[in-house]
Amino acid sequence: MTQLRHTLLLLLPLLALPPALLYPQSDDAEVWTVATREVPPFAWKDDTGSWRGLTIELWDRVAEELGLEHRYVEAGLVEMIEGVRDGRFAAAAAALTITAEREVVVDFTHPFLTSGLGIAVRESNGLNFYAVLLAFFRPAFLQVLLALGAVLAGAGLLVWLFERKANAEQFGGRPAEGLGAGFWWSAVTMTTVGYGDKAPVTLGGRLVALIWMFTCVIIISTFTASITSSLTVGSLGSAIRGAEDLPRFRTSTLEGSTSEDYLRQIRAPVAVYPTIRDALRAVAEEEVDAMLYDAPILQFLTRDMKGVAVLPRLAQRQDYGIALPLGSPDRQRINVVMLELIQSDWWYDLRGRYLGD
Repeated sequence: MTQLRHTLLLLLPLLALPPALLYPQSDDAEVWTVATREVPPFAWKDDTGSWRGLTIELWDRVAEELGLEHRYVEAGLVEMIEGVRDGRFAAAAAALTITAEREVVVDFTHPFLTSGLGIAVRESNGLNFYAVLLAFFRPAFLQVLLALGAVLAGAGLLVWLFERKANAEQFGGRPAEGLGAGFWWSAVTMTTVGYGDKAPVTLGGRLVALIWMFTCVIIISTFTASITSSLTVGSLGSAIRGAEDLPRFRTSTLEGSTSEDYLRQIRAPVAVYPTIRDALRAVAEEEVDAMLYDAPILQFLTRDMKGVAVLPRLAQRQDYGIALPLGSPDRQRINVVMLELIQSDWWYDLRGRYLGD
């Protein structure tokens, strides 16, 4: 027992060691060659030629924690994956999405960001009231209205069942009159108008009213978001509202990207370009109707771009990670440090600086 206690006391100082000492490299002199490419806000070169961006700062911090020396090498999207697979690069860090096809040839770290594919379209010259009006008659918005009406009717039915006899003056009469009174009460309560002309008096009715009041807070928030989305999309004056519309329109994207794969999968007319900026420029100059690509990148690049905006709805989910060679012995220790970082206030501030969230 004494020997075990002494052993534990000897091991305790190890808990205070930094990750670089807990996970020593097999070759201290090794300098990691990390492939990257210009995809703001994940990675780009500043005026001094130094790399910066969300992924760059994350990898710099991971490498610092683990004591890894590294240098960045610029490469194309396909070259990054092939280079990691062939051993030319020790890692690839930019805006790499984790896909089943890529997982066959390389390993990925734990995802450090989850987003989706965004759609960039041309803005109209001013508010398009006709497009806004049409937005309110789209099937998705009408479904929200029908669901809202059904919930209002349900709350009105419950309060009528409890109040129709004990409170016949307000909720009595024929079933149609009573249900109408219940529907009116539920609508007034939800909108917090509070006329006071109808109010439950029974215990059951008041319990329904209490639950309904708290439920209305959630319903109003959801309904407001739906209206805002319809107005935002309508103000763009575009016939494209989401990914379901893309098969009817010519869409640009980056050659060899997961966005190109997605467009071909949904049988949309595709125009591929060598760079992201070229694909965006095609939208602005009306060579294509829209562009599909990673939402964070489109949102960053269109912030100061006149005439082009990103729709609020996202398409396919995207998980971003750092590529490593298959079976990399360093993957676990990198994941441990990365998970600690993305759960810290440092990562929250970094995301706010680059993504605005």
